[in-house]
Amino acid sequence: MRILPAALALLLLLLLPNPSRTPAESSPKAGELEISLETLRDKVEGGWAGQMIGVSFGAPTEFRFKNVIVPENKLPKWTKASITNSLGQDDLYVDMTFAKVLDDKGLDATTEDFGAAFREAEYPLWHANLAARRNLKRGVPATLSGTPRYNVHANDIDFQIESDFIGLMTPAMPQAATDLALRAGRVMNYGDGLYGGVFVSCMYSAAFFESDPRKVVEAGKACTPEESSYAKLISDVLEWSKESPKDWITVWNRIDRKWNRREPCPEGALLPFNIDAKINGAYVALGLLYGHLDIGETMRISTRCGQDSDCNPSTAAGIVGVMTGYRAIPEHWKFGIDGIADKKFSFTDFSFRTIVDSNLKRAMETIRRNGGTVEAGKVRIKPQSPKRVKLELWDDYGSPVERIPLRDARWHFSPGWKTPTPPAPYKDSGLRTSNEKGSEVSVQFEGSGAILVGTYLPNGGKADVYLDGNFDRTIDVYPDEDNLKYNEAIWHRFSLNNQKHTLSLRVRGEPYGGSKGSEIDVSSLIVFR
Repeated sequence: MRILPAALALLLLLLLPNPSRTPAESSPKAGELEISLETLRDKVEGGWAGQMIGVSFGAPTEFRFKNVIVPENKLPKWTKASITNSLGQDDLYVDMTFAKVLDDKGLDATTEDFGAAFREAEYPLWHANLAARRNLKRGVPATLSGTPRYNVHANDIDFQIESDFIGLMTPAMPQAATDLALRAGRVMNYGDGLYGGVFVSCMYSAAFFESDPRKVVEAGKACTPEESSYAKLISDVLEWSKESPKDWITVWNRIDRKWNRREPCPEGALLPFNIDAKINGAYVALGLLYGHLDIGETMRISTRCGQDSDCNPSTAAGIVGVMTGYRAIPEHWKFGIDGIADKKFSFTDFSFRTIVDSNLKRAMETIRRNGGTVEAGKVRIKPQSPKRVKLELWDDYGSPVERIPLRDARWHFSPGWKTPTPPAPYKDSGLRTSNEKGSEVSVQFEGSGAILVGTYLPNGGKADVYLDGNFDRTIDVYPDEDNLKYNEAIWHRFSLNNQKHTLSLRVRGEPYGGSKGSEIDVSSLIVFR
C-alpha cells in the first residue's frame, strides 16, 4: 500500500515518543499528590507572609491581656508600616536560625547541630530558649538542655513558635515533620512544650492540600500522644467548638476554667501570666476553627484570646497563608511586604525572598527523599499518614501550690543583703540582693518540689545551694546577655519527698564568665505538691 508523505508524517508522529512529553506529565501514581512548583512556591510564600502579618498585628497586645479576652476596640490598627515589626521578632529570627542549620548541615542535622547554632546565637532570648542557651553554654548536652532536670520552662511556648519552618518544608509528610521536630525541639523543650512544635509542624504539613481548618487542626493533633495534656486540650477545643459553632468566646471560657492552671513557669506560677505551650496552642486552634480561612478574622480571634497574643496569630495566620497561598491573601494585609521583601530579618542572613528560596530548596529535597519527584514544573508527593510521637511527660512533679514572698517569716537573711527597687512591672517582687562572700539566705517549705526565683543579672555571680543541709550544686545568675531578666528560676528541684525541707543559698562573691560583677538576687520561692 502506498502511503502519502503527509500521512506518513502523521503516522510517525503518533508512533514515536513525543519529545515535548516528560515523565512529570504522565498521570500521578496511585496515592500520589500533585502540585505545580508555582503553586508550591505560592503556598510557602503564604506561610512566611502569614507569620509576618500575624506577629506584627498582635505585637502591641503581647502579654498585656492575661486571663482576659482582648476587647475588640483594643486591637491595633493595621497600616502599611505595621509589617516592618516582623523584621525584629524572635518568632521569625529563631525560626530562621534552625532553618539555616538545615541549609548548612543537611536534612540529617542532629539535635547537637541545632544546639551548637543556638548556643552561639547572640540575640536576646526568654523563657525556655534562654534557659536552654544558658544550659548549653554551661556544658549541658543539647539532648538534655530542654528537659525539666535543667529547664523549668520545658512546657513553655518556645519551640511551638519556632517550628513553622518544619511544616513548610514537609508538605503532606507529617512523619518527616515529626522526625525533624523531635530533633530540633529537644534543644529547648520537653513533654507538652515539645508536642506544641509537633502540633504546629503537622498542621502546616497538612495545610498544603487541605481547605478545611478543622481537618488541619485534627491533623496536628493526630501527631501528638493521645495521653498527653496537649492532645487532651486540643480534643476539648475540637469538641467544644462543635457544641458552640458560632461562639468562640464560650469555648475560650471553658478552656480557661479547665486548663488555665498548673503553669510552672516562674513568671506565671499562681499568677495570671501563662506562656504554657498547650493553652496558647489552643488559642491558635480557636483562630483556625472560627476564622473560616479568613486570615484577618483568624488572627483577630487568636489575638483576642490574650496571653502570647503575637505568637499565636503568627502561627495561625501562617497556616492560613499556606492553605490559601500568598496570592489569595487580601492586599490590605500584605500591602507592606513588597517594600521590605529584600530586607534582612534581625540576626539572620535571610530576607522574605531568600527564606522562601531556602525553604523551597529544602522542601524539594525532602519530597525526593520521601519517594516523590520534581520534574517539569510539577511536584509529586508521596503522602504520609500521621504517626503519634512517643509519650514523654513530667507532670508527676506536682502542681504549684504556694508562692512564698520574701516578707514571709519562713525566710531568714544573714547580714549583707540589700533591698533594691525593681522597675515598675516588678515593683511587688520584693527583691533582696547581695554580692558579699558568705552572705546566706534560707527558707523552709513543705512540698515535693520548689523553684527559687530571682533575677538574671549582667553583673550576676555565683552561689552555693544546700537542700536539707546537703550541698546540692553551685548556681549562677548571669543571663549570657546584657539584659536583666526578672522572675527567673535560679535553682529548682522536682520529685522530692513530699515533706518539710530547708533550702539555703550562700553567696560566693565571684563573677561568672563574662559577668560584670558577683550579685545574687532572690525574690520568692514557688512550692510544688
